[in-house]
Amino acid sequence: MIDATMTRRMEEATRLTRAGKLHEAMAILQGAMPEERGQEAPDNAYCGGTTFEGSCRVIDKGAPASRPASAESGSQRAGEPSAGAAPSSAFGHARQATTGNILGGDIGLPSAWRDKWRLLRESMAQPEQAHGINEAAEPGAFTAGCFTHHAGTRDYKLYLPGGYHGQALPLVVMLHGCTQDPDDFAAGTTMNRLAEEQLCCVLYPAQPMTANSSKCWNWFKAQDQQREGGEPAILAGMTRQVIATHGLDASRVYVAGLSAGGAMATTLAMTYPDLYAAVGVHSGLPHGVAQSLPDALGAMKGGSGPLGGGGPARAFGWASEVPAIIFHGDQDMTVHPSNADRVAAQYAASRRAGEPVKPGTSHARVTVEQGKVANGHAYTRTTHHDVKGEPRLEQWRVTGAGHAWSGGSPRGSYTDPKGPDATREMLRFFYHHQQGESRAS
Repeated sequence: MIDATMTRRMEEATRLTRAGKLHEAMAILQGAMPEERGQEAPDNAYCGGTTFEGSCRVIDKGAPASRPASAESGSQRAGEPSAGAAPSSAFGHARQATTGNILGGDIGLPSAWRDKWRLLRESMAQPEQAHGINEAAEPGAFTAGCFTHHAGTRDYKLYLPGGYHGQALPLVVMLHGCTQDPDDFAAGTTMNRLAEEQLCCVLYPAQPMTANSSKCWNWFKAQDQQREGGEPAILAGMTRQVIATHGLDASRVYVAGLSAGGAMATTLAMTYPDLYAAVGVHSGLPHGVAQSLPDALGAMKGGSGPLGGGGPARAFGWASEVPAIIFHGDQDMTVHPSNADRVAAQYAASRRAGEPVKPGTSHARVTVEQGKVANGHAYTRTTHHDVKGEPRLEQWRVTGAGHAWSGGSPRGSYTDPKGPDATREMLRFFYHHQQGESRAS
C-alpha cells in the first residue's frame, strides 16, 4: 500500500516530470526505497528490463519554437560537419525535448512502484486536459514502447488516432534526423495531426546516442544497409511487431524520414520492398552510396562517387519498385540538392522514364508542375505516372528552402513553414499505394 509520505514523493516526482526534470524526479523516488536499489536496471541500460508497450500516455506540452533552418549558418544547420568535426555529427541540430520519454523515465523504478507511479501520474494528468492546459495535444494516444531484436534494441513512440478502435488502419513509420527525437519530429512534421484527419497510426523509432553520438541513423555503414541485419532489421522488426500488436493493415505500411532518416527510409525501401508500400525521402541520400564516413561526407556535398549523377545512378546496382515521393530544398547546404536526383534514379519509375519506348508497349508518363505557396516558397513537382495514370514517383524541388522539413511547424527543429506541406503530400501519395498492387507496370 502507498503511504502518505510515498504519495507526496510521487506527486512531487510527477510535477518534476511534467517540467521535463526526469533525473530529479527519479532521484526523489529512488531515494525513497534504498532497500530496492538492487532491482534497478544498470545505468547503461537503454530499454528497461520489462517493457510495457503502450502502457504510458504521453502528455505533450508543446516544444519550444526553433529557428527555421534558413536562419542558420551552413555550419550550424543540421550539424553540418566542419573540417575538425566529430565523425558521427553528419546531420542534425540539437534540441532537448521538454516532455521527455515517460517509459525511459521509469527505467530506474522497481516494477512494484512503476505501475503505481504511472497510475497516479495519469490520474493527475486528466484534470489538466479537461481544463485546456494541454490544448496542443492531439485527441489520440501517444505512447512509448521498446523493441528488442537480435540486431539491437530501440525505443519508439506510437501515435494511435482518436478514431482507432482496433480496426486495421494504415501505419506510417517516421525516421527522425540527427539529434532529433520522436517528440521533436512529431511536433515539427505535424504528422499526428494529419493522422487524426486521415485515420492512420504513426510509429516514431528513436535512435539512441549509444548507437550514434548525434542520434543519426547509420545509413552510411555497410552493416546497416542490408536486409536481416543492422538497423534495417531492427526497424523492420519493430514495424512488424507494431502491426501485429495493434492489428494494423500490413498492406498499407509506409516509411518516411528527414536527412539521415530520409537516407535510412530509402534503405528500407531497397531492403524491405515486401513490407513498405511506399517511401518518402526528405533531404536524404541514396542507398548504398557510402560505406564509410568519408564516403558519406562526400555524398552529402554532392561528390562524384558511384552515384555522382542521375545518368550514372541508373547503372548502379541498387533499385526498388517501391513508389517514392522525394522532397529537397534547392538551397540545402547540408545535403546537396543533387542527391534528390540520385535518390530518384534508384527507383524503377525513374528508370522506365529514361528508357526508349518499344513498339506495342506503354510508356510511363512524366508531368512537370510549377507552383508557389501563398507567401511562401515556389516549387517544381515532377511526377512519373504508370500506364494506369497512378503516380509512382514524385520529386518536389522547393525553391529557396534549406535543410528543413517543408511546410513543417516551428514547434519542432529543422522545419520551414513557408514550403509546400510535405506531410500532407506524402500521406496523399502513400494512400495511392498498397502491397499487392502490380509494380511492373
